[in-house]
Amino acid sequence: MIKTNNQNQVSKGLELPVMEHFYTIQGEGANSGKPAYFVRLGGCDVGCTWCDVKESWSFDAHPNYSIETILNWVLESKAPNVVITGGEPSLYNLEPLTFAFKKHNIKTWIETSGTNEITGVWDWICFSPKKFKQPVLSSFEKAQELKVIVANKHDLAWGQELAQKVNKDCKFYFQPEWEKSKKTLPLVIEFVKQNPNWNISLQTHKFMQIP
Repeated sequence: MIKTNNQNQVSKGLELPVMEHFYTIQGEGANSGKPAYFVRLGGCDVGCTWCDVKESWSFDAHPNYSIETILNWVLESKAPNVVITGGEPSLYNLEPLTFAFKKHNIKTWIETSGTNEITGVWDWICFSPKKFKQPVLSSFEKAQELKVIVANKHDLAWGQELAQKVNKDCKFYFQPEWEKSKKTLPLVIEFVKQNPNWNISLQTHKFMQIP
């Protein structure tokens, strides 16, 4: 296992800072219920107040691992899909990593706030913008799934504004913020009933008590 702190290799995308990694079931959005290997990268330039993995924000607290090591984690698990999340994965050059996965016919998914140019080869791009930092324009163009976290009723209106900026094939999801779901889920349910082009995303992995 290669574990270093070589920032030159990180800038090339040959090593990446990993906070955690595990094989689980995707719990959110369009791919909910499907098996996937999660690789959570360290470092975030957004800083959502309700983030439940704030320990991922640090750029210095997590060791760097080689692309070969990360690939081997996924191969050993025999997972058909891999999710690159964070932190904020768009901070890094993900072309070498995704090319390595595609050579082994592993489907590549990313969950990103889109604050930087999304690099790499992706089978699915979940774009989840946050009010805390403006996404780059290209994230709207590349998104296959727009997932808006709903912490209050104003987020429903904001989500509709975002939906006007993405490409015509993008799927729309509202996801109640976990700690406020008793208040916001009824709002989301009623909204989707009236606006059937939107879907509801729930954090089903929390109900299943899995990572």
